[in-house]
Amino acid sequence: MEKITLDIIGMSYSQSQSGAYALILGEHGGKRRLPIIIGGFEAQAIAIELEKIKTPRPLTHDLFKSFADNFQIELLEVIIDRFSEGIFYAKLVCSDGKTIHEIDSRTSDAIALALRFNCTVYTYENIMNAAGILIEEESENGKTESANPVEPPAESATYHEATLTELREMLQLAIENEEYEKASQIRDEINKRK
Repeated sequence: MEKITLDIIGMSYSQSQSGAYALILGEHGGKRRLPIIIGGFEAQAIAIELEKIKTPRPLTHDLFKSFADNFQIELLEVIIDRFSEGIFYAKLVCSDGKTIHEIDSRTSDAIALALRFNCTVYTYENIMNAAGILIEEESENGKTESANPVEPPAESATYHEATLTELREMLQLAIENEEYEKASQIRDEINKRK
């Protein structure tokens, strides 16, 4: 299976889960995004490395990196290899110089480590199809164009009561407003209907 390279686009606070964050990964050179809900500690570990903040003592992921460096273990790549029931699964592909090993990991930890080891994060097409969100092109006036705009249902309506057309419009609006967690919930409802 061909791997798709992912870049870290950003993080936003979860509106529905207290203490959780939406980590947004983007297809390198593409328009698809992969929102992943992660815990606060993992979000902090990722943010600290993204911002290159030096802590007085090593955090867990820094300790893991130091340990691996001291024993000549290299993290070659991270692969988000499975998506099941709304949960992403990842593998660390490591080498001790002689053998390549795959180690199961939580996706958030794998990405925190990928940042520290400066290695690439990948996924597969089937995961992008199942969990990815497509960002539409903006027109010259800066607004996203839609062939048949439809008013979204009233706020009291739940996703399962909306039509597919309404869901697609709500999905696009959520993406435009950078409400990636909401977008992932709408995406899941659309996928249930396929």
